[in-house]
Amino acid sequence: MRKIAMAAIAAALPMGLMAQSAFNAYNLSQSDLRGTARFMSMAGAFGALGGDLSTLNQNPGGIGVYRSSEIGITLDIDMEKSNVDGQTDSKTRAYCPNVGYIGAINLDSDVMPYFQWGVSYGRTVSFDRVYHGGFGNLGTSMSNYVANGRAYGIEPDVLGQSTSYNPYSQSGADWLSILSFNSYLINPVGNLSQYNGLFKEGQTTGNAQFAVRQQGHVDEYAINFGGNIMNTVYWGLGFGITDIDMKEEAFYDEELTNARIAKNEGMGSPIVNGNAYYGLSNYRRVSGSGFNFKIGAIVKPINELRFGIAVHTPTYYNLNEKYDAAIDYSYGLPSTVPDGTAYSNFADYDWKLRSPWKMIVSAAGVIGGRFILSADYEFAAYDNMRISDYDGNEYKDATAEIKDYFKPTHTMRLGAEYRITPQFSVRAGFSQSTSAVDTAVKDGDIEVYTTGCNPAYTFDTTTRYITCGLGYRYKGFYADLAYVNKYRKSQYSPFSAFDDLAYADPSNSWIYNPAAEFTTTNNNIVISVGYKF
Repeated sequence: MRKIAMAAIAAALPMGLMAQSAFNAYNLSQSDLRGTARFMSMAGAFGALGGDLSTLNQNPGGIGVYRSSEIGITLDIDMEKSNVDGQTDSKTRAYCPNVGYIGAINLDSDVMPYFQWGVSYGRTVSFDRVYHGGFGNLGTSMSNYVANGRAYGIEPDVLGQSTSYNPYSQSGADWLSILSFNSYLINPVGNLSQYNGLFKEGQTTGNAQFAVRQQGHVDEYAINFGGNIMNTVYWGLGFGITDIDMKEEAFYDEELTNARIAKNEGMGSPIVNGNAYYGLSNYRRVSGSGFNFKIGAIVKPINELRFGIAVHTPTYYNLNEKYDAAIDYSYGLPSTVPDGTAYSNFADYDWKLRSPWKMIVSAAGVIGGRFILSADYEFAAYDNMRISDYDGNEYKDATAEIKDYFKPTHTMRLGAEYRITPQFSVRAGFSQSTSAVDTAVKDGDIEVYTTGCNPAYTFDTTTRYITCGLGYRYKGFYADLAYVNKYRKSQYSPFSAFDDLAYADPSNSWIYNPAAEFTTTNNNIVISVGYKF
């Protein structure tokens, strides 16, 4: 079984080799629709158009379209709301998602009439999200998952020695298993390296609650160079320096009736039936920087038709991660275990991430000089992500998980603009992306391995944008307004499905984990102003 294989790996390798997981890479490699108001009002379908500050982050070939210099700035007001079975969380924030400058130099050449260069700051991703919910009528417990999916094969003496986390420990002890053992969530079966969780099939009942708060961003500082060849081929090269900062606070608790609990403190205590409560708190922060390269081109065979292509290398990150955790626990009579809290030590270590590479192909038509219709297709290779330690040694187990859990995503973007007068324009757009998560993960047919002390994972199943906007031009000055509606359908699981060795029917021992579907809606009001000269 996969579970047993993972336990064997954990026992054979130092904990430092198990410091990251596939879902850590996925969470930090998300993409978003961010940029100028004009770019966002057309759902980012600019790969074949260019001539916008946001193209420095999308298709560098778009810089070659410029025949004059430009400076601009954007303000974004983001109103977010999450809904989990009627339980809502909302937050409003404002920030600057784009500032840029592009310079165009007239070369007085028939072959390459212009050379362009540009610099920009862009907020390419926002991690901000808050959601909470619950599960009634639990069919299993996180403690059972720890007992069978995390602690299996580890000696009780190892788990009981300390709640401290040491990433260089040679014991192979799992940090969540250590905390669970010291909180009496799991209890050894005899003197074997096997454990029972609190939940007994057909006997225990209970419910659970969860709450997650995420904050953070990915900012990119882009430097681009480009030009055009005979006003037909527009090319560009880009170098991006990224800054990433993500914080997550997560809480999960269970209240169980008629649970299997330890009667007394200490190893080898008799197991009795009683009530149990515990709450797992996790804090995590990831920060660091990275770099990437982009190359792109736009071809205009005739004035009415344009084609674009761009390739983004992965972003190569150097990251620092800090996290800690605690479990509060309380057991009712006949247990005499006093209420308490088990704490982890604060973990701090460095690692490297290679995000997915991307390719964008685009086409656009310009009709009568007043109407623009544009389309982009983007391919992102999420199954190509890689994780390594600070010295660049790849985590082979995480690579295998990435291939098992993830697949490439496909994004379609459509945008339109109509110039009502030489000064006023109206715009609209639509974009939708497929999920990066494999069906086996969605359906709970594969065990999802996480690291640290948080077994929970969240992923998006649907991402959709509906956009519109207005534009105004007067001589060199412009002002653009956009409304952007982002809809995400996601799934939260507090722990993975697993093979329960203690299940009453060994022929049907695969236990499906609880999962909650929820939606997040972002309504953005975006304003850009700038000047072309």
